[in-house]
Amino acid sequence: MLKLNDARRLALMLAGAMLLLASASYSQEAQTSTEADQKELAVTVYNSNIALVRDVRRVKLPTGTIDLRYMDIAAAVNPATVHIVSLTAPKDLTVLEQNYEYDLLSPQKLLQKYVGKELTLVRLVSENNSTKEVPVKATLLAYNEGPVWQVGNQIITGMGADRYVFPDLPENLYSKPTLVWLLDNRHSGEQTVEASYLTNQVNWNSDYVLTVAADQKTADLNGWVTIINNSGTAFKNALLQLVAGELHRVYEQRDMALAGRVMKAAPAAEQQFAEEGLSEYHLYTLDRRTTLQNNETKQISLLASTGINIEKVFEVNGQQFYYHNQQRPGQPFKDPVQVRIKFKNSKENALGLPLPAGTVRVYQGDSKGRVQFIGEDRIDHTPKDETLDLLIGNAFDVVAERKQTDFQSLGPHSYEMAFEIALRNHKAEPITVLVNEPIGGDWRILDSTFKWEKTAAFAARFTVPVAANGESILKYRVRVRWD
Repeated sequence: MLKLNDARRLALMLAGAMLLLASASYSQEAQTSTEADQKELAVTVYNSNIALVRDVRRVKLPTGTIDLRYMDIAAAVNPATVHIVSLTAPKDLTVLEQNYEYDLLSPQKLLQKYVGKELTLVRLVSENNSTKEVPVKATLLAYNEGPVWQVGNQIITGMGADRYVFPDLPENLYSKPTLVWLLDNRHSGEQTVEASYLTNQVNWNSDYVLTVAADQKTADLNGWVTIINNSGTAFKNALLQLVAGELHRVYEQRDMALAGRVMKAAPAAEQQFAEEGLSEYHLYTLDRRTTLQNNETKQISLLASTGINIEKVFEVNGQQFYYHNQQRPGQPFKDPVQVRIKFKNSKENALGLPLPAGTVRVYQGDSKGRVQFIGEDRIDHTPKDETLDLLIGNAFDVVAERKQTDFQSLGPHSYEMAFEIALRNHKAEPITVLVNEPIGGDWRILDSTFKWEKTAAFAARFTVPVAANGESILKYRVRVRWD
């Protein structure tokens, strides 16, 4: 017969064992966190088709070894970049394992998971002008090109059903992409945890609208950022930041670049992004929260500047093969006359903000004040105080014709050549044309009918004014030596 103390000791031991079993059983239960637990969300988008997501949630965790299922995340997450930390008890929460579960629930996946198991097939049968349900118990033997069933001792293929009834949901199927952590938790109760990861299929680029005034000496510039979210989830009420710069990444196949998009020349709001330097990049932070829906393209105003001083430039660029016309001997070549718009990105010029790479579309009003599209060009990332140089097209009313008028050999490796370039202006106002000429070897210009300068080791630039409805002829002679 047990003594009283022995009985108490045995009861305490049994109670402790039951408590341990209950604790162990509880620790095996998976804890689930959804966006309903979300307290803070920040998304930093890079212009290389990736985004950094920082998702802060308030969760209640028991002590011990637990599974935490973190749902409502991006489907395009890069599992190697996932990280979780407790903000309230960082030393008490340790990650033992982490998994990215993307085997998503679907009718086909359910059938595949039930190979070798029994389920119920429900068939609708018409009888006496009425329809009734006929359930059939069947074991799914295989599901490859189609299901193979066993009903009793019969093996059946091609047996259809109006619906399938599954007894339960397999544990390794998820309704949406989920991060699963095996955690060792030593802080019972609520904690604030932050999960961060990189996700693909989120990108942004810049688009600009330059509206040129009637005098073609000033312009207004509106800038927009276009954010594309194809990550598989929505980012609701998020702090949005954009990083501009050439980010070096290691990956096997480069993501597809985004195609250009047509932007309307509509008025933009005041500047909404605060800009700052970040390492060798520039960071733009939206001054309010926003929502990026899945499969959405969102446009946000980046800048709006008025009264920018611009310069319209006509330019002719020569080529190395312009020594003689092989197709029509004696006849001149016709060169395209490029039209360029230049302006400085400076504070004094109503700008001064580092401009992310993007497409600048140029508009100008016609005689009735209607805005018309006159060309576009792409700019690289442009720091403040640098000059933007936009090629918007070729001039219609300005013609350039060139020919080589002389060639003389002066001895071993030494030559003299003469060129003539006719520039005809059919516009009602005078213009100036810049003629850029490539010249090889060791060269020296002997004479020229217009002012020139050496712009590089193998290039010269001639500045040629042309009167309204007039013509100017550039003639120059150059001596060249090739060793």
